Amino acid sequence: MSNLTQTSSRRAQIAEVVFRNGWDYMRGLLTGGKTDKPNLPTPEVLRNILIELGPVYVKLGQLLSTRPDILPADYIETLSTLQAQVPLVPWSEMEGLLRQELQQPVEDVFAEINTQAVAAGSIAQTYRATLYSGQEVALKVQRPGIDRVIEKDIGILKGLGELVALTDFGEDYDISALADEFGNALRAELDFTKEAQHTEILRKNLADSRWFDPEKIMVPKVYWERTTPKLLVLEWLVGKPILTAQIEGKNYNGDAQAERQAISTLVCRVFFKQFYIDGFFHADPHPGNLFYLDDGRVALLDCGMVGRLDPRSQRILTELLLAIVDLDAQRCTQLTLKIAEAARPPSLAKVENEYAKMLRKYYNLSLSEIKFSEVFYEILALARDNKIKLPSNLGLYSKTLANLEGVARTFDPQLNLMEEIKPLMTDLFQRQLFGDNPLETVLRTALDMKSLSLQSPRQVEQLLDRVTSETLKWNLTLTELDPLRRSLDDSANRLSFSIVVAALIIGAAIVTTGAQTPQVTILTNALFGVASFFGLWLIVSILRSGRLK
Repeated sequence: MSNLTQTSSRRAQIAEVVFRNGWDYMRGLLTGGKTDKPNLPTPEVLRNILIELGPVYVKLGQLLSTRPDILPADYIETLSTLQAQVPLVPWSEMEGLLRQELQQPVEDVFAEINTQAVAAGSIAQTYRATLYSGQEVALKVQRPGIDRVIEKDIGILKGLGELVALTDFGEDYDISALADEFGNALRAELDFTKEAQHTEILRKNLADSRWFDPEKIMVPKVYWERTTPKLLVLEWLVGKPILTAQIEGKNYNGDAQAERQAISTLVCRVFFKQFYIDGFFHADPHPGNLFYLDDGRVALLDCGMVGRLDPRSQRILTELLLAIVDLDAQRCTQLTLKIAEAARPPSLAKVENEYAKMLRKYYNLSLSEIKFSEVFYEILALARDNKIKLPSNLGLYSKTLANLEGVARTFDPQLNLMEEIKPLMTDLFQRQLFGDNPLETVLRTALDMKSLSLQSPRQVEQLLDRVTSETLKWNLTLTELDPLRRSLDDSANRLSFSIVVAALIIGAAIVTTGAQTPQVTILTNALFGVASFFGLWLIVSILRSGRLK
């Protein structure tokens, strides 16, 4: 709440935009109303709200579009189209920041700068320039003062996150942690040296591969001597976005379709190497970031958003892909629970049944007709509905796969994604079994076997010693034992009551056969009364339990 009160003017602006667009839930939240389960507006209304709130919230929407583990597919698709509608900052202001970052006159560094921005985003503007060496470069310059705007809006986001965290929805999705995650992501985008590092890592990873020709893929070079946290200087690449480029089949005797197929294969294999070999991937392969260069190569641009997969996640995702191809609901369920950070499914049988129902739609489809990104989106929705919390990097992986598949199928409608993957599977499983150095893996396994063979006799001897000396103890945990114990306890209690009731009745009968005095009569009536009460209570208890038969 303190974050919200410190930014009351901005909060009022947000409230006004929300009220005008009719988002009732957020209206109640901002005015201190009841925080029930969030009721999201339609995807289009949410997009309009974010656009009206300004560049930072557009960036937030873009980040949300990478989380299909939180939002349904229609929201992801709508938010993916968000583009910041921001006015250009005049060159005079941008030049001031540029001079500050270079710490010397701009004219001493660049022979020429085209002061007309070639691109403008919510955080930076990009210009074309020429070094004195003659090399053309792209200058990505941060908007002056955007860091202060972002810090203010991050404070508001954290305040709203604290409010939503009070709801069941907030607890299920750990909204406070999510707000911190988005805040850190926004701050990271303000440091262009991080994007430069990502670019260098990607450039290095794609420089060598037996899956594709590394000479055909290009990642721009970083000019580190000129790059700062607010200025990124990259090699200028001449080309066009891949979907608008003219493919003439220069290297295929004029066969444009053959070249399209070759480019599709190249792009798919480049990304599958990133997913399953490197564990570090470009997470924003939309059409504007995939360029077809004039020399026939393909370039990956804008490494501001990247994802990471650890070896365990890579292995599980590979197996999950095969389980989907085999339409194996049981295996899909096991692998989903295996990769989950936390799982509270109401029933494993229910999860498996939902998987079977989902996969049933693909029974009569060929592999070329299956859109694997849609399948992964459905898996994320299934996990969300069953309280299975998946790692955030899995959402980013699914979003990247969706972007990749969408661009590839638009570029080459005849694309069969599984056919592109199949030749890599043997190599991929061999790597997962034996690693990059099979000899090293075999030697390590041999050492482990030797250690096991040396330790086993001694461990068996210790086990036999403990058995013969009666010091061995067994700790057993039996599931579903508590309900059985409670049922036996209930049966024993009822049997005990039955015996007590019978004893009271017999005792009253014995007393009645003796001399009849007023005291004896009172005692007899009391015994019969108590016996009747307990007997009725026992009958009612049995009837209420529903176990009369």
